[in-house]
Amino acid sequence: MSRLPDGRYVDDAPYDPNLSIQTIERKDLDAPARVLVWRKFKTHRLGLISGIFLLFCYLMLPFAGFIAPYSPNERYSDNLYSPPQGIHLWHEGKFVGPYVYAMTSEPNMVTFKWEFKPDTSTPQKLSFFCKGSTYDLAGLIPTDRHLFCAPEGVTVFLLGSDRLGRDMFSRILYGAQLSLTVGLIGITVSFVLGIFFGSVAGYFGGGIDWVINRMIEILRSLPELPLWLALSAAVPSNWGPVSVFFIISVILGILDWPGLARSVRAKFLSLREEEYVRAAEMMGASSGRVIRKHLLPNFMSHLIASATLSIPAMILGETALSFLGLGLRAPAVSWGVMLNDAQNLVNVEIYWWTALPMLPIIIVVLAFNFLGDGLRDSLDPYEH
Repeated sequence: MSRLPDGRYVDDAPYDPNLSIQTIERKDLDAPARVLVWRKFKTHRLGLISGIFLLFCYLMLPFAGFIAPYSPNERYSDNLYSPPQGIHLWHEGKFVGPYVYAMTSEPNMVTFKWEFKPDTSTPQKLSFFCKGSTYDLAGLIPTDRHLFCAPEGVTVFLLGSDRLGRDMFSRILYGAQLSLTVGLIGITVSFVLGIFFGSVAGYFGGGIDWVINRMIEILRSLPELPLWLALSAAVPSNWGPVSVFFIISVILGILDWPGLARSVRAKFLSLREEEYVRAAEMMGASSGRVIRKHLLPNFMSHLIASATLSIPAMILGETALSFLGLGLRAPAVSWGVMLNDAQNLVNVEIYWWTALPMLPIIIVVLAFNFLGDGLRDSLDPYEH
């Protein structure tokens, strides 16, 4: 193998002594941190699908009234415990378009309950972008337009009706507005308290650290569910749905912050000895600036992952309180309030669709957990 005058062999890789070392680095790694996180997150299929699903759910919340064919408390006394109705396209071999069959009810004198049978002789075509009950689009614009409606005198209960003849599908959509929002408010309260107390304890240490640690230990030693019940029972029964919703969200956030505060404290205890923190202090930076600009950004990946894993706990907490009758109350509609009607196991055995609100709870909680796992793996700088 022949050699060149500079001592390299002919088969060596091309080399230019004037070429900057940065241009030799890989292009796919020379990108902002957010781009690298996104590239890694895309490889986590469950996390990506869950994120898209949750984004769709939250974008749908302002339009729940438009998608739902009925208002949440609209009653049909002739259709108590009506079973789910299917939407059909073909009738007797002919394409008719989306339609339902009218339900006829007959009393069963043996079981002492109403039995519903579809009238398959006449299809009842659905109308789209039709007029119905009035609601506020995005909570601001009064309107009566709905995505689809059944003809007058005919019902379209996609998931059946409850004991008062209210459409389960419409109530699940309206219930999502409260059940999915309670987690966001609760996690905001939890993060404000957890980050504040955890950062103060971890950065300053000493007596402040001792006092905050004792407070955290006392709160964590209390049984969570009985404490929820006690605080929720203290809410006056004459408060309106909005006030109860807000106070329940605050209660969930207040009881959730000690775990986050302990994580923040432990991280700050290790980070405050780093050289860049000491350098900032020597240059005259205030304690607040050091915490905001130097310590918290290095802990942000853990905070984001913790938020996505804490929100489902808030949703389950509200569901448990409302199911036991100590959370949100009628006329407010949430998934927990709907499950409160399913406490009677005999009714659930006969009218199984009254337990359907537990399905969106399971799906949303799983989606948040998968999203949290994906974000935790993508934001971990030590994961390869």
